[in-house]
Amino acid sequence: MSRTQTLSIGQVAATRRAIDFLVLTKPRLVTLVLVTTLVGFYAGSTGRVDLPLLGITILGTALAAAGALALNQYLERELDGRMARTRQRPLPDGRLAPLEALAFGVATTAAGLLILTVLVNPLVGAVEAVTVATYLFLYTPLKTRTSLATIAGAVPGALPPVAGWVAARGGFGAGAAALFAILFLWQLPHFLALAWMYREDYRKAGIIVLPSSDPDGSMTGRQMVTNLLALLPAALLPCLAGIAGAAYFAGALLLSAAFLAFGIAFALKRTQARARRVFLASLAYLPALLALLAVAR
Repeated sequence: MSRTQTLSIGQVAATRRAIDFLVLTKPRLVTLVLVTTLVGFYAGSTGRVDLPLLGITILGTALAAAGALALNQYLERELDGRMARTRQRPLPDGRLAPLEALAFGVATTAAGLLILTVLVNPLVGAVEAVTVATYLFLYTPLKTRTSLATIAGAVPGALPPVAGWVAARGGFGAGAAALFAILFLWQLPHFLALAWMYREDYRKAGIIVLPSSDPDGSMTGRQMVTNLLALLPAALLPCLAGIAGAAYFAGALLLSAAFLAFGIAFALKRTQARARRVFLASLAYLPALLALLAVAR
């Protein structure tokens, strides 16, 4: 084998490892975290947006989120190996060693928290630390113990826009509370729809979700509609907080009513297709609402 061929094989192997480390961070979830952080920063800014500060906030948040998600995969590597949709991830598939993932996750998370604490402000570092801690040490272990883990998991999922707000303003406020409420309540029907679609997979893995213990889906449907009914007024809170006006109010009302309609349709007839529609509606709802908020600021 020539030196060129050896180098080529080595480069391919290095690229594959780099991709595996990237997969370990769940890039789509990191993107969602960054988008919601960006919206929180933008909504919390008074006057012109401080772009250098925003850039540092995004960098620190990206590292902390990526590291936490990598650590989550480290902690759940055995569970992931039992589920069809996750068994090809780098750890259960054996492409990365557990200690590699642990070291990568700790280092990346620590770097992100340090950047936010020192270069942005200590309060945003504290918010991010709470996000990481509740995700890894509250939500993750509860997943195999109770279906209430979904509610616990919604807390770290709702904190990124709060962190963005705190980074911009240096403190909390009504706007931060409104953003938290929207993200918290949005996650519940979003996850219920996903859990319904993969309820057998979750059951085999030992992860406790409401649909796994709800054979006909009636309780899942009622819970979904209840959460969507709560989301509708919560989506209007930015108006009360003074960070959005009439145009946002009308758009948020329309979007939330449409999302609710998908949930009601599932509750009336619990099918895989209708659960998937709720899930897809949730994926469309959040970016549309956040874009509307950004435009209407």
